[in-house]
Amino acid sequence: MIASLEREQGYWDIIVIGGGATGLGCAVDAAARGYSTLLLEQHDFAKGTSSRSTKLVHGGVRYLRQGNISLVLEALRERGLLMQNAPHLVSNQTFLVPNYVWWDGPFYGTGLKVYDLLAGRLGLGPSTRLTREETLERIPNLRADGLRGGVVYHDGQFDDSRLAVNLAQTAADSRATLVNYMKVTGLIKAGSTLQGVVALDMETGTEHRVHGRAIINATGVFTDGVLRMDDPEARRIITPSQGVHLILDKEFLSGDTAIMVPQTEDGRVLFAVPWHDRVVVGTTDTPVEEPSLEPRALEEEIEFILRHAARYMTKAPEREDVLSVFAGLRPLVAPGGGEETASISRDHFLLVSPSGLVTITGGKWTTYRKMGEEAIDHALLVAGLEERPCVSQHLRIHGWLKNVDRNDPLHFYGSDAPAIRRLSEKNPSMKERLHRNLPYTRAEVLWAVREEMARTVEDVLARRTRSLLLDARASMEAAPGVARIVAAELGRDSAWCDAQVSAYCRLAEEYILA
Repeated sequence: MIASLEREQGYWDIIVIGGGATGLGCAVDAAARGYSTLLLEQHDFAKGTSSRSTKLVHGGVRYLRQGNISLVLEALRERGLLMQNAPHLVSNQTFLVPNYVWWDGPFYGTGLKVYDLLAGRLGLGPSTRLTREETLERIPNLRADGLRGGVVYHDGQFDDSRLAVNLAQTAADSRATLVNYMKVTGLIKAGSTLQGVVALDMETGTEHRVHGRAIINATGVFTDGVLRMDDPEARRIITPSQGVHLILDKEFLSGDTAIMVPQTEDGRVLFAVPWHDRVVVGTTDTPVEEPSLEPRALEEEIEFILRHAARYMTKAPEREDVLSVFAGLRPLVAPGGGEETASISRDHFLLVSPSGLVTITGGKWTTYRKMGEEAIDHALLVAGLEERPCVSQHLRIHGWLKNVDRNDPLHFYGSDAPAIRRLSEKNPSMKERLHRNLPYTRAEVLWAVREEMARTVEDVLARRTRSLLLDARASMEAAPGVARIVAAELGRDSAWCDAQVSAYCRLAEEYILA
């Protein structure tokens, strides 16, 4: 990818700044239409918000309650398309809304029927009202005291950073050039018109001056920083909101059904969702002043989740039960400012600056494809490029495999799984697990470095595998072995290994509750 970047001496059609869900969606869309496309990411793909979601591809039940029908319609359609385009990563997840107040059943039952109708032919299954007994049969360790019944509905569930990696591969399959650890530090202008970017290789310190006909700012919570590069007087449009999740052992949620609590103290929805043989519980909605690549959960957020989870689970989770805690920042767009983050719209926002900079931000994982399509449509107009129709609606994402065995530990690699198995056949030591409490093997580390642009121990343990989230302590114990495999592949020495392990363990300690 670096060689491809250096070979191009002229103008790229499209340069995308940011390698999260939105930037990758832009790169896939542009490359699939046949435009020369370059994506630059300051850290690793999906390092920020895009690897820290609730792991749901959903229409947004709470947006329906807020009356934002257009957002729900768009998200439900995109949910259906994503399930068709990445069936190895997106699955149909059953959710249950427990009713403890008599009017909850009719209220949510009716609302979820509307949700079904809005999904239309891309629906995942009808919602159904359950009796008290049927509800407890679905989730035996749901608190029975005061339970009147429940409502079941369907939504999508996925692995966020794995989808990000597959999107990067999809764009590369269409000849896009994507470079992680390449930070955009400035913009190039001819007069007042944007002409390109200045980018710093974070590994070597080499600076690159790259020209492009259209520049897209898809940097999520860092959107304002790029806008100020373009115009130092640019007003702030992002109001970051922090969402925290806890990972618990699967014993806290028996069965395969997720819990959705539609109203918590701060107005958010609380989810407890089965994921990778664990349970993801969250989330919160806390305003944050400044964006960060590694946001930290606040004590009050952790206690909030534990307190609410205890209201619905027969075994109340304690701090020592938490395998990992992670925080992500939502790039909420509030151009007017002054609103509570829980009430700010989750719609995406598109802005074309006088210089020609195209900014796409806000939104959520579910609508990443639509955001990419709209951003590229605007970029074509700005750059005066030949218009070509969008083809991403039915574009199969790298790894596409229709019939997936969800019990196969490699199923989320889709069509790449056989190649990973062959690595183990060539070298039996590659079959060894990274840690007894983690489902991953040494072969997956090798694959991550060779085929998925993993550059560090963190890339492997946090995003190519999900070890950091599934069990932060176990991932720290696995780090030295991972470092040795990565070092052998990248030609690094023992000092590099030691530095990597030390840096990773410092990071992972922040995911463990004291």
